[in-house]
Amino acid sequence: MRKILMLGLMLTVCLASSGCSVYMAANQPGNKNFELLKPGMPREAIIAEFGAPISTEEKDGEKTDIYKFVQGYPQGEKAFRAVGHGAMDVLTLGLWEVVGTPTEGIMHGKDVVLKILYDKDNKVKTVTYLAGK
Repeated sequence: MRKILMLGLMLTVCLASSGCSVYMAANQPGNKNFELLKPGMPREAIIAEFGAPISTEEKDGEKTDIYKFVQGYPQGEKAFRAVGHGAMDVLTLGLWEVVGTPTEGIMHGKDVVLKILYDKDNKVKTVTYLAGK
């Protein structure tokens, strides 16, 4: 009877303590569609994909936007990692969190900074990577 109680207690602790790495993996940022970053794409499409620019300048009728974001992971990869962390949590009775949570903290995606110049019609003219790629 005592062994059953101990096993029940261990499983309860395992289920209650697991999940940080699972949650972190599932909620990592998604990846942006870099295929849109080509000449002729409308500014509205760029803003829809990458969000509002952190700065905008206008000179001689042409706009320059600076974007800063985290290039994350495809949805399938995030789901695979979350399921993997969950399985390891169960197999190790929650001890996996000692490894899994710091790992997900490090794997937060790649910081990217872009400078995009638009022509007078608000179409992409040039794209310059200032950081990341």
